[in-house]
Amino acid sequence: MRNTRRNIVAVAALAALALGACSQGGATDPTSAPAGGEETTSAAASGNEETGEVEEPGGDLPAPFSDGGLKIAIVQNTGQGDYFQQYLNGTTQQAAALDIELDVYDAQGDNANQASQLDQAIASGVDGIIVRHGFADTLCPGVNEAIDMGIPVVIYDVEIQQCAPRAVQTQQSDEFMASLVLDQMVEEVGQNVKVGYVNVLGIAPLDRRDAVWNKYKEENNWEEVFFTGRYSASTASDTAPMVDAALKANPDVAAIYAPYDELTKATLTALEQNPDIEGVLVYGADISTADIELMVAEGSPWRGTGATDPNAIGAAVTRTLFLLMADELDTLNVEFPPVLVTQDFLRDNGIQNMDDLRANMVELNISDVSSSEWLPSVTF
Repeated sequence: MRNTRRNIVAVAALAALALGACSQGGATDPTSAPAGGEETTSAAASGNEETGEVEEPGGDLPAPFSDGGLKIAIVQNTGQGDYFQQYLNGTTQQAAALDIELDVYDAQGDNANQASQLDQAIASGVDGIIVRHGFADTLCPGVNEAIDMGIPVVIYDVEIQQCAPRAVQTQQSDEFMASLVLDQMVEEVGQNVKVGYVNVLGIAPLDRRDAVWNKYKEENNWEEVFFTGRYSASTASDTAPMVDAALKANPDVAAIYAPYDELTKATLTALEQNPDIEGVLVYGADISTADIELMVAEGSPWRGTGATDPNAIGAAVTRTLFLLMADELDTLNVEFPPVLVTQDFLRDNGIQNMDDLRANMVELNISDVSSSEWLPSVTF
């Protein structure tokens, strides 16, 4: 068990190195923008980013797209981590499909800085804004200001409509995502067992998953012996020591739920640091090629994850903004359906990366969400 766990962490370390190399890239790397500023990207895929296929439109472009020369911005709370880098890749490629300039703001986990960057985006005169993750209290003033100025705003994974009711809110169906993987956990570990929980509250999607966790915990009489986690620009490395300490104090847990893949990685690392603790099963959220490698590794305890394709989500949210800009969006809420990805499914089908997964789970393709005959959709 010691050797197989070491293999898992080695994969995680390689993934972390790859992510570090991406975030330290040149001018075409949108995540390299300093915390206080923004970076303009050509919206072209580079490096190891996945390149989607463009489904060409069949209709004439409506205003304002028919005039050309448009610029949008994405104001993200943090760009670090597999999920967020894939999401930005989808955003970037969807903008490129319409030849739209994209300004990328990365607050690197600083909420006050994200609010300041939102003000910068508004002042720069962009034609539309995507706000990804963050906190409603700090974002609502800027969101309302942008809408007052006639700038369309689409939010992803921030519960913002109570203080900014005119904003368009998009999100994964986090309740369904959590229930999918927790159903698997019930099936595999049963009831009346000790469990660990790795999560961070105050973040909209994690709060929604937390509500489902508490329901399942009560229904199955799970004894939650620890609850730990930290959300930061380096969530996996910052959280791993916390889980390590929790495991040392509670070595008899049967399973751990960590509903964000950076938290799941932290959990795997902590288990590797405790080789005498065996048989603990791990259940997570999100999916990427790096996550797949961790799940299929020999001896991996990561049994299942609730997920969407982050590339496809980034593209779909961008299309939602485009429909809003064209005055063709007829809703203020757009949800994206998740799927359950199990370790057994990955191994049985020889899945090694996201391309393999898409080929075996066609439901990950959501190019028909927020679509129109004139709007080219990027498909991954």
